[in-house]
Amino acid sequence: MFDPMSDLAGGDAPAEEGGDAGAAPASTAPAAGGGNGNRKFADELHSVTIHAAQRTFYIDLKESGNGKFFKVSEKSRGGQKTTIMFDSEDLDKFIEAFTEMKGHL
Repeated sequence: MFDPMSDLAGGDAPAEEGGDAGAAPASTAPAAGGGNGNRKFADELHSVTIHAAQRTFYIDLKESGNGKFFKVSEKSRGGQKTTIMFDSEDLDKFIEAFTEMKGHL
């Protein structure tokens, strides 16, 4: 299975839990914006922003050397940010889950 975080661990295989989270990404191409020390490990293919009552959600489709994945981030009014990532192959499972949940509203 694709692991979008494996590029952050510097290898092609999925990173094991408890592994070296501070390892450099496999790609050494600089991120857009230049020399701030950040390293780019994935290209953004598409992005959608959802402004909700108390939060803003960002849904990004990205692609790394390991394949395509989704990055979903939430930013609260207090500035706290939470992010999850999942493989693009799992999108249908998320759509099914949301459809099921919508039926229970």
